[in-house]
Amino acid sequence: MIELIEIVQHYGVRPVLKGVSLRIERGEVVAVVGPNGMGKTTLLAVMAGVLFPQHGEVLINGIKRRETMEGEFEIRKKSVYLPDKPWLPAGRTGLEFLLAVGVLYDVERERLMEHARRLLELFDLSRLGDSPIRTYSAGQKKKVALCSALVADAPLLILDEPFSGGLDPSGLLTLKRIIQRLARRHSSTIVLSSPVPELIEELATRILVVREGEIVAFETLEGLKGLAGHRGRLGDVLERFMFPDTHEKLECYFQEFLP
Repeated sequence: MIELIEIVQHYGVRPVLKGVSLRIERGEVVAVVGPNGMGKTTLLAVMAGVLFPQHGEVLINGIKRRETMEGEFEIRKKSVYLPDKPWLPAGRTGLEFLLAVGVLYDVERERLMEHARRLLELFDLSRLGDSPIRTYSAGQKKKVALCSALVADAPLLILDEPFSGGLDPSGLLTLKRIIQRLARRHSSTIVLSSPVPELIEELATRILVVREGEIVAFETLEGLKGLAGHRGRLGDVLERFMFPDTHEKLECYFQEFLP
């Protein structure tokens, strides 16, 4: 579904992605993890076509991004990218926004109306559906943004930090269950980033570890544990890939400041 070939991305003179190559199969749920500022958001934006890399190729369902207008349009009809802090039309109501997104993605009208209302209900937004988005709290804005990604019925979802942004426990549970159901049906390919190991462990078919702009590992949970030589919790396993010197730094700190 997604193939990246030798992707290089710079911001000014600072390299952010360094020759990244990977392949994500149809129906997978891939979690992208890594330390802050090490390329996770850039990698998702390159997959989504928001950033055009200085070098390399991005293929979605065998079509090269930005090679032709027709090809790019075909990709965008079948994919949704939700950044961590998405733009929302503050003057529109939540329902109007969802319906506009659905029309953009050519969702059949009767399904669109019912799906939009059902999503608002699922995320506890029914009473706000006819209110302008500017009146929503931060968590409610995050929920309506998630609804807009789901109402498109796109087979490819690229979600940057979908579980952050003030989601309450109900919103977290709802999103988790929807992703699990989509994964079981193999109807969607989902790429998401999250710093929460427990969520990743429940959702991901494979885990992509990024550090300093390079892929450190891209494995199933069991594969990661094997590479790390550690059979414990995912958080401890990821720590060995992402922060290999954390324990040493902690011991130093304890000895000097918290004896």
